[in-house]
Amino acid sequence: MVKIIEVKESVFKNNDERADKLRDELKQSKTFLLNLMSSPGSGKTTTLLRTCEQLKDKLKIGIMEADIDSSVDAQTMSDAGVKTIQLHTGGMCHLDAEMTRQGIEELGTDDVDLAILENVGNLVCPAEFDTGAIKNVCILSICEGHDKPLKYPLIFETCDALIINKIDVAPYFNFDMDKVREYALMRNPDIKIFPISAITGEGVDTWCNWLEKEVKGFIC
Repeated sequence: MVKIIEVKESVFKNNDERADKLRDELKQSKTFLLNLMSSPGSGKTTTLLRTCEQLKDKLKIGIMEADIDSSVDAQTMSDAGVKTIQLHTGGMCHLDAEMTRQGIEELGTDDVDLAILENVGNLVCPAEFDTGAIKNVCILSICEGHDKPLKYPLIFETCDALIINKIDVAPYFNFDMDKVREYALMRNPDIKIFPISAITGEGVDTWCNWLEKEVKGFIC
């Protein structure tokens, strides 16, 4: 008889325990951790630039840029005057709670109200691992199609908010805003939905107002 070991369950259990511990530590330090997930090219970095621009006088913000390699996005944020560190995952397509904790330690929490983790770009692996974030947010761009909540259910089920980016180019794509709302809410009835254009700034105020309220409610 062959002995079967449920490795996957063990890995997730250990990660969940570390994530809960990190959330407790963040509560003590009054630092709100936001986990930002999306496909490559959805506009995460541009959205972050807009978000930091809107909230820089209201919150102390730090960014953790996660990539398999390179520091392009981290350099972009740093050039914009945002406190930023780069996290390299060594080929892994996601961050887990321990990796995030190491990033938080390097970033520091003494002068950070809002720490934003820009996770590795894909809609599958990052959704499977609890990073210890207070809130999870997904960005879906108009270019990707309105059927993604049907194809990648987990990320929409685990996210507290969905940013629908690049609405300025909606006329050029076969994207149905009503359908994507329907599908996202089918996966998660409590998800908040924010249509924006990170390029033009349309809708960014509404997104930032929600985020500011969430952060201040947590740290105060």
